[in-house]
Amino acid sequence: MSSAIASRRYASALLDVAVDAHFLETVTADLQLVQETLAGSRELQLALKSPLIKGDTKFRILEEIFDGKIGEKTMIFLKLLSHKKRANLIDEVVTEFGTLLDEMNGYLNADVKSAVKLSDDQARDLVNGLSTRTGKKIRAKMALDESLIGGFTVKIGDTILDGSVSHQLQLLRKSLSSEMA
Repeated sequence: MSSAIASRRYASALLDVAVDAHFLETVTADLQLVQETLAGSRELQLALKSPLIKGDTKFRILEEIFDGKIGEKTMIFLKLLSHKKRANLIDEVVTEFGTLLDEMNGYLNADVKSAVKLSDDQARDLVNGLSTRTGKKIRAKMALDESLIGGFTVKIGDTILDGSVSHQLQLLRKSLSSEMA
C-alpha cells in the first residue's frame, strides 16, 4: 500500500474516532504540536524514517518528547503508528488529518500568487468569488510572484486557475505559432 493511501486511512480513522468520541479539538491541537515539533527537528524526522530503529524505540522517543504535552488518546495513536511500522508517516498522517478536517468543515485551501500585492478589498473580493464558485469556505494563502507580469494564479487542490498576463502571453504565442505553421 502506498504511503499516501496509508496516511489517508490512518487520518480518516483517527478523525472518525475523534468525532464519535468527542475529542476532536484535543486531538487537533495535539497533532498541530506534533507537526510543529517534527518540522523543527530534522533529527526526529530521520529517526522516525530510519528502518534501523525498531517501532518500540520510535514510540519511546515520541513518548519522551510528548509525554505530558499531548493527550492520552493522541499518544495511543502515535503508539499504534509506531507498532504498525508507520511512524515514518506521522507527518503525512497529520497533514492528511488537517485536509480531511477542512473537508468535513467545508473549507478549501487556496494558494494565490499575484504579480502585485493585493489590497485587503481585492483579496476579500477574490476569496468571496472563489467561495461562490466552489460553494465552500476558502482559506487563502497569498504570495507575490513578479514573474506573472500581471494578474494572478489560484491553486485549489489539483485545480489551477491562471489569470496571469504571462499565461495569456504563452497562449497567444502558441496560437500565433500554430497559425504560422
